[in-house]
Amino acid sequence: MASAEIPAGTTDRRSRVLIAESSTLRRVDGILLFAAVGLAILGLLMVYSATHRSLQAFGQNPTYYLKRQGMFLVVGLVAMTVTALIDYRVFRIYAAFFYLGSLGLLVLVRTPLGSSALGAQRWFQIAGFQFSPSLFARLALIVMLAAFLSNLKGDVTLRQVLRAVVIGVIPMFLVFIQPDIGTSIILAAILVSLLVISGARARHLAVLALVAGLTLFGAFQMGVVKSYQVQRLTSFLDSSKDLQRANYNKNQAEIAIGAGGLTGKGYLHGSQTNLDFVPEQHTDFIFTVVGEELGFVGALFLLGLFGLVLWRAFRIALLAKDPFGTFVAVGVVAMISIQLFVNVGMTIGIMPITGIPLPFVSYGGSALIADFIGIGLLEGIHIRHSL
Repeated sequence: MASAEIPAGTTDRRSRVLIAESSTLRRVDGILLFAAVGLAILGLLMVYSATHRSLQAFGQNPTYYLKRQGMFLVVGLVAMTVTALIDYRVFRIYAAFFYLGSLGLLVLVRTPLGSSALGAQRWFQIAGFQFSPSLFARLALIVMLAAFLSNLKGDVTLRQVLRAVVIGVIPMFLVFIQPDIGTSIILAAILVSLLVISGARARHLAVLALVAGLTLFGAFQMGVVKSYQVQRLTSFLDSSKDLQRANYNKNQAEIAIGAGGLTGKGYLHGSQTNLDFVPEQHTDFIFTVVGEELGFVGALFLLGLFGLVLWRAFRIALLAKDPFGTFVAVGVVAMISIQLFVNVGMTIGIMPITGIPLPFVSYGGSALIADFIGIGLLEGIHIRHSL
């Protein structure tokens, strides 16, 4: 039998595709990918430890949260891969669309279409999945500010700083009134970080800080922030106040971490974790599970993985071939680092309780997917820095 003829040029095209794919894989930052995925896998283990006993006690599937977080991780990895394969400069072209779309969702979530829980209205309930637009608004703000600031030439004037502030304040306000103070802090950190590296003058930033402080004080005085949130923000300053309410979470978190000692009580053997003494332990207080069951050594390992993520992200910011890539990378660094600092800080009593999750580790689909999209942006910049 005669063999089928292969059209001329087909082999060459296949070879070029294979070479391009191989070249792309070689340019992936493997350390960054390893650290981010390692954090997510550690998060799966901690989420299971924090939830399986209570689920069993109520006759439910002890792997419920584990399976859902695993599903979120798969979606996050797919989203990361797609984001990395797209030329990051495309996001600059469509930055305004992403930004305006995120603002539209933040407005829409305040309508009857949004779902409320615990006094906050910040989610869309979609087929059993809680979609939180504020967590994706962080990425939209990064891209929008990066697009705006990368177009500036020469010294950054006060007018340009004010325009950047307006871009940042609009989503901040929409998130703040949900109310979601934690995400508002993250958005503010992104804005300040990008303004600093853009070359904004110190006196301009000082004036903005003063105005922001006065505005925040006014918001507290006018009751925009709920009284229980005020207690959560201020209780860490005085451990003798409100022990049964706002300060309870902090005290229990410190007990759990202190009980872990150097090497911890062992995985699935944390008494504070198994007895549910720490509220919201699979979300905001997931670090207490690490501290109690894996001890100081385990906590150090987790922080080491975060250190790798931030180190590689800073490196990518320096290697970026254009200002837009640098601004995007720094924005992602700000997004991850402020979450890490505040979340760990509130569990050990040096920061107020603001409801900020631990990136890649805390339970939650929107947060995990958004965090991996951020990694995808970093990988996209790294892949193309030498092209």
